[in-house]
Amino acid sequence: MQLVPYVNPSRWRMTLAPVWALSGTLLISALLIWLAHAPVLQAFGLLLSGGFGSMFAWSETLTRATPLILTGLAAAIAFRARLYNIGAEGQLYMGALAAIVVGGMHGGTGWGLPVMVEFPLMLLAAALAGALLLLIPTVLKTHFGVDEVVTTLLLNFIALLFVSMMLDGPMKDPLSMGWPQSVALNPELELTRLVDKLRIHSGLVMAVVLALLIHFVNKRTVFGFEMRAVGANARASRFAGMSVNSVMIKTALLSGAVAGLAGAFEVAGRTSYITLDMSPGYGYTGIVIAMLAALNPVGVVFASIFIAGILVGADSMSRSIGVPTYLADVVVAVSLISMLIAVMLAKYKIILK
Repeated sequence: MQLVPYVNPSRWRMTLAPVWALSGTLLISALLIWLAHAPVLQAFGLLLSGGFGSMFAWSETLTRATPLILTGLAAAIAFRARLYNIGAEGQLYMGALAAIVVGGMHGGTGWGLPVMVEFPLMLLAAALAGALLLLIPTVLKTHFGVDEVVTTLLLNFIALLFVSMMLDGPMKDPLSMGWPQSVALNPELELTRLVDKLRIHSGLVMAVVLALLIHFVNKRTVFGFEMRAVGANARASRFAGMSVNSVMIKTALLSGAVAGLAGAFEVAGRTSYITLDMSPGYGYTGIVIAMLAALNPVGVVFASIFIAGILVGADSMSRSIGVPTYLADVVVAVSLISMLIAVMLAKYKIILK
């Protein structure tokens, strides 16, 4: 068997690739539900209604989609320049930690700064923390040729251990009854609710605006062109006079900063403090979202809502008919594999020998 690229891939092939991927995902998911001895159509109905069937369901889906948009953007930015950032999970936690350092109620009070000053400082600190964490493996890659997949992945564990140390040490909430939890964020710095009595907050709007800004940077700026050029062929870019190392470092700073903001938005919009289970793997799921969106920032928004709806709907489905909630993780994984296969078949034809 041999894969031969199409000389001029049809636009329709690339357009229909997500449709084929979704169809394959639904078929495999239906098979898994059937093997679990559950009614397939009812399970899919509960999955959709649990994630999108009511105002409360939409609120929960969009609330969970907010950090996924940011971690998906972080992965899409880095992957565009072939900087494989697998460390968004650690960058998210470091961003959250930095947000609490600036905006937390240390000793019962904050830093005493006006909210209009302290809020942007909190976001800046979170972005800087995430950016610096990704800068380390990027410098190792550009100057010493160290594989960034390994270093970014391992830094996740280092970041979580550092956060754990801080939660059991200087940043521990004295009122937490021994539970590893940080001090609370200043209530004045919390993000506003978009709908009264629901958890959806203004971080969603900021995440969507950020996605549009990154899309503009990709398409309309010199830096966006440099990222695409380095990602397509770093050697040719260097031969054309580009500073590949500089582009990599700027890409890392932007990618890490966006992941750090995900941590700040989670603290300011949902939890008000940090715990070690604050993120159920948002950083890793962001990689799946970036791939599903074909690294398109606008596509990341829709892919995040889709994945968040599946994760939220799976809880409702599990409670109603007893299907394990782990089915949602399987659906997410299958959707990624289906998308990769569909894109491959859109670009290559298979020749059997």
